[in-house]
Amino acid sequence: MSAVANPATVAECLRMGAGFSQGDRNWIEELLGTLDTRLASFHEDSTALEISVKDRTAPGQKVTLEAFLSGGDKIVTTSSLEDLHAAVMDCRDDLRRRLNDAKTRQEPRHNRHLRDVPQPDPADLTI
Repeated sequence: MSAVANPATVAECLRMGAGFSQGDRNWIEELLGTLDTRLASFHEDSTALEISVKDRTAPGQKVTLEAFLSGGDKIVTTSSLEDLHAAVMDCRDDLRRRLNDAKTRQEPRHNRHLRDVPQPDPADLTI
């Protein structure tokens, strides 16, 4: 993995959407903080996270966590768990899995340059 000059972090990229106030930001950043290691491979300038909740006080609430990545990629995770903290953590865990999948798709599966290197002849390896 290559190092990014200005890595993305939850604290820098998180926007509070509908249903959340700035007063909720601290505990949400704390819950989402484990995403920092996965976000570090993306540039801060081209990465954004937005969390929102629909019907926060109702039994059928729905938490949505969106990640906007460089290249126009967008990952959306949702959770309908009744406990708000559990729903945020569910979205976080799903986003972590999807970020891992996205990063794996970007990395080459096989390095052609390594395949094209001629292998030494075993007869030439005499000791």
